[in-house]
Amino acid sequence: MEQMLIDWLKEYGYIVLFVWSMAEGETGLIMAGILSHTGDMNLYGSILVAGLGGFVGDQIWYYVGRYNKSYVHKEFEQHRRKFAKARLLLRKYGIWLIFAQRFIYGMRTIIPIAIGVSGYDKKKFAIVNFFSAFVWASITIIPAYIYGEELLEVLKWMKEHWYISVGFLAFVFGTMWYINKKEDS
Repeated sequence: MEQMLIDWLKEYGYIVLFVWSMAEGETGLIMAGILSHTGDMNLYGSILVAGLGGFVGDQIWYYVGRYNKSYVHKEFEQHRRKFAKARLLLRKYGIWLIFAQRFIYGMRTIIPIAIGVSGYDKKKFAIVNFFSAFVWASITIIPAYIYGEELLEVLKWMKEHWYISVGFLAFVFGTMWYINKKEDS
């Protein structure tokens, strides 16, 4: 099963990376950096594909907010506080929020939607979003490329000691969930 996944990633890696970058991103970008390190993907191609995926994904969310306000208000009712926070951050930081939004945990999708709902200039958003996507892709993929051998050793260790890895990951995700819930209330 593991070898099948690796072969699939090697064969369809750029497509997977593009789609993954549209949705979540960081894990896929780290994988692309490691695959670039091993020679199974091209470093510059990975940055290009990930940057485009991040750009397209945020553009989609922006336009969902801009042209579907009633849908957004209905479907994202449980995220009202995050929308309010995103609007306050946009007023306070403007263009810098657009640039940094993909680095803010728990707000990556909400911020482009909120910016769209606010009626922020389409052209300005697209330009800043474009540059931000490529900076994000670069600063995530390049370190994974540089430290690819070390990351492969960590993955090997995690595979051998899966019980510790599962506990650690449960702790990390549990902590993130708790912080997110605490922030919502």
